[in-house]
Amino acid sequence: MAMTRIRVGLLPSTMFIAGTAPIPKVKNPETGELATDRDTGETLHTLTVFLMEEGRAEQMKLTVPASGLPDGLQPGVPVRVVELFATPWARVFNGQLSDGIAYRAAALELVQ
Repeated sequence: MAMTRIRVGLLPSTMFIAGTAPIPKVKNPETGELATDRDTGETLHTLTVFLMEEGRAEQMKLTVPASGLPDGLQPGVPVRVVELFATPWARVFNGQLSDGIAYRAAALELVQ
């Protein structure tokens, strides 16, 4: 089954703030194998960002390739998210259905 990628449209007033430092995304916790981009082979990183829009804040876990992480990225720094996509997912594990949305960006840029 093909995974559906949905481009996320943001309001002009939307702001993002880095909540955590990026860490390499682990594909297999048992072996420590890192997740890589299927097309480029580049290591993927995850971090928490806070999306602030219309007087509310949402916490998001975001995946970004290593080349899309700017120097100086640290918690509390305002960032601009480049090419944000949402991918719905679902799986059955031990007879229980889990589902959610995975967020991926091409890059983050520091906001001056």
